[in-house]
Amino acid sequence: MLPTDLIGTVHPSGTGTGTARPSVPPQGRAPARGSAAHVPAHGPARALAAHDAAAGEPGGRVTVAVYASDPVLHVGIVQQLRQRPEVELVDGAHLHEARVSLVAVDSVDDETTALLYRLRHNSATRTGLVVGTFDSGDALQRAIECGVTAVLRRAEADQDHLLRLVLAMANGEGVLPGDLLAKLLDHVGSLQRSALDPHAASLSTLTPREADMLRLVSEGLDTAEIARNTSYSERTVKNVLHEVITRLQLRNRSHAVGYALRNGLI
Repeated sequence: MLPTDLIGTVHPSGTGTGTARPSVPPQGRAPARGSAAHVPAHGPARALAAHDAAAGEPGGRVTVAVYASDPVLHVGIVQQLRQRPEVELVDGAHLHEARVSLVAVDSVDDETTALLYRLRHNSATRTGLVVGTFDSGDALQRAIECGVTAVLRRAEADQDHLLRLVLAMANGEGVLPGDLLAKLLDHVGSLQRSALDPHAASLSTLTPREADMLRLVSEGLDTAEIARNTSYSERTVKNVLHEVITRLQLRNRSHAVGYALRNGLI
């Protein structure tokens, strides 16, 4: 499980805990031009101003909680966002109050999925994902089903992209790179096509291990060679392939490979 008591804590200066908050000018006095509280009324800030008017948030700042798969990644994103006057980072005691939650991971695994599901049940926050890669269209679909409304690749997660993501989410918008949208649509389309197939009930249960073994079969490897390539015993290889063939109601390994190829499973 992701240690949210650690990774969700903000360290304003690299040590200690707490939340970096803006200095508030005396009542009735406008902030000085160029000060941290000054936000130009154009571009992303205009969208934020409209959001604040609707949400009633004083100071024009979006509260953000950061969750990450490792402390170094967490600190990197926090440092990027801490410099922006449009954002207020919240610490561990107030994570559940954040308007936006950013989850930064290498890939969507079971621990990440569990965290996303927990955040989904918090109606006060919208969840964005900063991810290294999606292993498959299924992983992307799973993230969307867990309540993720915006996705940004880690390689593109500089200060400007992170800020745009946060402001868009705070304004109720969804963000998904074009190629990931295409992957998601292809995956959903494949599931819809398979729904017309009598074997379709088993498609969603094809595991990565099963897909890897079928891929090796398609390359002409026998049981012993598959065992060496996957570090499983020959008995395990036989059992896994037999399970796939039986579950999909196919005749043999060749039939299973052809079926998997036609349906985009390998």
